[in-house]
Amino acid sequence: MTTPAPERHPLPPFLPPQARLLMLGSFPPPRKRWCMDFFYPNWSNDMWRIWGYIAKGDKDYFTLPGKKRFDQQKIEQFCRNAGIALYDTAEEVVRLKDNASDQFLHIVRPADIARLLAQIPLCHTLVATGLKSAETLQAITGTHPLPVGGYAETDFAGRKVRLWRMPSSSRAYPRPVEWKAGHYRKILDGLQDIL
Repeated sequence: MTTPAPERHPLPPFLPPQARLLMLGSFPPPRKRWCMDFFYPNWSNDMWRIWGYIAKGDKDYFTLPGKKRFDQQKIEQFCRNAGIALYDTAEEVVRLKDNASDQFLHIVRPADIARLLAQIPLCHTLVATGLKSAETLQAITGTHPLPVGGYAETDFAGRKVRLWRMPSSSRAYPRPVEWKAGHYRKILDGLQDIL
């Protein structure tokens, strides 16, 4: 059985210049699972429901009524206004199975997080949005493993950063949106004016 060819990241980093928070997933799902051309594009992923619930008290705030699609324009505008940057911890991967599971992702080349931070000088908060991204980010920054909802402070790329590990927004991590939102809301404690 042959190993699948490596995949390069299909999206450019989303780095609003005033970003104070950089959210890092693992890697996008296969394109056939996308409902928009942006981060967390899988309709069954709850990231934008989590942020809708946090920002507006409505987990459907970022969905298009009557369609199984997220409102990409509304999401991008929200992230710009809130100072949220987005990318992933892997730049190149091999999918060991043709699915969206992190369990079957082999990271060939991690993302250059220091280079991303150099483009967003106000950012001092890194958020790993699941186990695989947390493990990769911990390896890159040299921090110890974190519990879900926990954080560590460290020096990285010439600045002090707070690194959070959040629960996965995937439905494979079977917790309600409201429960996950409770953890993500903790990130905002040190960023009072982000929303």
